[in-house]
Amino acid sequence: MTEMQRNSSTSDDHTGRCYLITGAGSGIGRAVALRVAAAGAGVALADKDFRGASAVASDIVAAGGTAVALKVDISDEAQVQQMILDAVAEFGALHGAFNNAGIAAAGDYAFGTPLTDIEATDFRAMIEVNTTGLFLCLKHELRVMRQAGTSIVNTASAAGLIGMPQGAPYVASKHAAVGLTKAAALEAAPRDVRVNSICPGYTETPMLLANATTTGRQRRVDSTPLGRLGQPEEIAEIAAWLLSPASSFMTGSNIAIDGGLTAGGSTIGAG
Repeated sequence: MTEMQRNSSTSDDHTGRCYLITGAGSGIGRAVALRVAAAGAGVALADKDFRGASAVASDIVAAGGTAVALKVDISDEAQVQQMILDAVAEFGALHGAFNNAGIAAAGDYAFGTPLTDIEATDFRAMIEVNTTGLFLCLKHELRVMRQAGTSIVNTASAAGLIGMPQGAPYVASKHAAVGLTKAAALEAAPRDVRVNSICPGYTETPMLLANATTTGRQRRVDSTPLGRLGQPEEIAEIAAWLLSPASSFMTGSNIAIDGGLTAGGSTIGAG
């Protein structure tokens, strides 16, 4: 047993399983990579930011885990297909995937922009990554992940479960992620391949911090009934559970991990 496995704080075991994780270079993707690697999984870490993915892979290897970094732009089908081929070549098989890569801003659009001021090109750019990119990952993952017990987890968002003002492109793309999860789950279920999504609320990641003013950050805190931002490690616990055999009777679900945001009763923050 490696030092990394001994330090795992939870009881689930991913030993012998291999996962592909997109958007693995920071934030939630990084937290999930560290979490499942600590529980014994081998991980292929894919990101457009290859330096970030490589740094996470190095941390995992240094702690006694198994990881490889891959560069990918998920909006490019050829790159997605090659990413999956490379991951399978590295590990021999894939037992799951965490489709986490996505964007929260595009061009002149960021949260806080009224729908009437959003350029069509920026709307399309958001959809190209968050929707088409997820579709491409699912398409090529499901072509190779045919082993019973395989689990795919998509990162949707609380914004995929409710409306949020001044966030139309992001909200639309994340509602699409929820729909893709349900459709893929029904298609994959006959061969015991599961597809679920997590729907995080406001989480303290580089992506959120890069696109939020101090006032905007506080509004997000104020919008969350628990009165704080989530931490990537909190989101990672649920994603890791969904990847594991422990969630073997769950598919087609979209799980809110949002501090109560989608329960209602709060003012949705933006900007």
